[in-house]
Amino acid sequence: MSHETLARETREFQAETKQLLDLMVHSIYTNREIFLRELISNASDAIDKLRFEALTNHDLAQEDSNYEIFIRPDEATHTFTISDNGMGMTYDEVIDNIGTIAKSGTRAFLEKLKEKESATDNELIGQFGVGFYSAFMVAEKVTLITRAPGQSKGVKWESTGDGTYTIEEVEKDKRGTAITLTLSEEFHTSDHPEENFLNLYTLQNLVKKYSDYIRYPIKMTFIKEEKPLDADGNVMEDAPATRTEEVRTLNSMTPLWTRNKNEIKQEEYYQFYKNLFHDWDDPMEIIHSKVEGAVEYTTLLFIPSRAPFDFYDREASTGVQLYSKHVFVMDNCKDLLPEYLRFVRGLVDSPDFSLNISRELLQHSKQLKLIGKNLEKSILKTLENTLSKDRAKYEKFWQEFGKAIKIGVYTDFSSRDKLKDLLLFPSSNASDGLTTLDEYIKRMPENQKVIYYATGKDRATAERLPQMELLREKGLEVLYLLDRVDEFAIDALGEYKEKKFQSVSRGDLNLDDIGAAEEKKDTEAIYKENESLIKAIKEHLNGKIADVKISNRLKSSAVCLVSGDNGISLSMEQILAEMNNTMFKASRILELNPQHEVFNVLKNLHATAPGSEAFNDYCDLLYAQALLIEGLLPDDPVSFANKIAGLMAHNQQETK
Repeated sequence: MSHETLARETREFQAETKQLLDLMVHSIYTNREIFLRELISNASDAIDKLRFEALTNHDLAQEDSNYEIFIRPDEATHTFTISDNGMGMTYDEVIDNIGTIAKSGTRAFLEKLKEKESATDNELIGQFGVGFYSAFMVAEKVTLITRAPGQSKGVKWESTGDGTYTIEEVEKDKRGTAITLTLSEEFHTSDHPEENFLNLYTLQNLVKKYSDYIRYPIKMTFIKEEKPLDADGNVMEDAPATRTEEVRTLNSMTPLWTRNKNEIKQEEYYQFYKNLFHDWDDPMEIIHSKVEGAVEYTTLLFIPSRAPFDFYDREASTGVQLYSKHVFVMDNCKDLLPEYLRFVRGLVDSPDFSLNISRELLQHSKQLKLIGKNLEKSILKTLENTLSKDRAKYEKFWQEFGKAIKIGVYTDFSSRDKLKDLLLFPSSNASDGLTTLDEYIKRMPENQKVIYYATGKDRATAERLPQMELLREKGLEVLYLLDRVDEFAIDALGEYKEKKFQSVSRGDLNLDDIGAAEEKKDTEAIYKENESLIKAIKEHLNGKIADVKISNRLKSSAVCLVSGDNGISLSMEQILAEMNNTMFKASRILELNPQHEVFNVLKNLHATAPGSEAFNDYCDLLYAQALLIEGLLPDDPVSFANKIAGLMAHNQQETK
């Protein structure tokens, strides 16, 4: 555009810009403090642009090469000003970049925005793009004064966000841009410091939070008023105060993650981690890398040494921080890493992130997915190396975060193969330590077909299971699954290195090739001899059990409950019940030890008094005993207690 005079003119915003202002204030940004981040980011972008142009046009930087961003709060005028000595804009550029939010595709962009989708044009969040309008969230008036390099005049733009703006040429002594916000009353009179954007500490904290690693110094100028002191050093309250201007640099400017990792001391990493994530302990592992190629990014990740107390709560905050060109974009991004790596802390900084209009949400792009996959590989490789090279450290990690890995095996089908070698379990072969599945496989006898496991609330409970007796006698190793998610994870895996998992309390034990062939023949013979007895027990317990069998796994115990090969196990049924899910029931099979004295009592009762009260009581008591062994209450605890008392009294009378 060309213009003939310097006169002030009033213009209307482009129609879509009016819509944008409304969306900006009412729906896009979730917290008003974001405006400061946006304006600082725009100022940084303007300086970046000038520095880039100056590489080929040295005259651009001659005027002022000491690049800085200034913030000036003024309580007297209720204004907040941010200025830079970057590129600045011409009269026409102000109209194009601020009066109009995009030269083409604006309506389609807004439609996507309304649908909560992301913009595809990164220019919209560049210098004085959409982020500029965030100023209207906190300001009743916004005044911009800018001057492009090589221009003799500056440009003043002003609006109250009512659909119009004024623009005129003005005097400005240096290139760059200054934006002054006349704050709405609620943002300079609030009793809450975090909502008062003239409060020095609030501004310091916001810069530290969002823009600490901007590469240019962010300086705050403020007026300091001091009363003079008398000869005794006391403040002279009635004397006029002296006003002095002070300047304070608010940001550190050099992101730790941009430095060469060979030059960073371990203690620097530790301190950075503790400051950023408010952890008292040093992290267990540090992953610092820079990747260039199709997607450029730098990552600094930490594996904590201890899980937060609320780590496994669904509402707990997890995820890594995102930065774009050292500008903080998002905290706790859950979309970058899979859920099972939710314990990882840290940040990713990439100029290639495709951000949506508010810089608050990340577009689900190919770049994001590629970065996420690379990070996942790096983290898993780090854990694998720790497991192989520092077992004690890995076992400490496992105690803190192993459950998350197991949940990943259970819930994330695509990750099972990646995670199976990281799993650790206590076992009957290791009294104190833990074993990997690979280590278990290497210790298996050549003729062992399956990987055995037992479930229990703790190690002692698992070891005492009657189903363990035969395996213990044969010297076979059994994994102990003591966590609620363990059996779900094992079931999800199905097998490991072509060896299926076998619960000691589920189906047949597959011991045919481990000296059990003769035992199996004996069991079948005993079953045939006592088929009538077994049928009678099954009929009495009809509705409670699916079957009654002669056990080939019991040695000293009289009875046990096992579940069938198909369907869920008894332990799974209990866990689901605790979660108020009673839809799924395990198939209950009552196994009897034919070598136990109680079995002979049942045989005699069935032979002499079939269907008698005494026979039925014995059946009920054996079933209740089997339930108790599994950690389940009898169906009728009172009846069970009365039958035990009656049996005790009967035995006492017989001994007299």
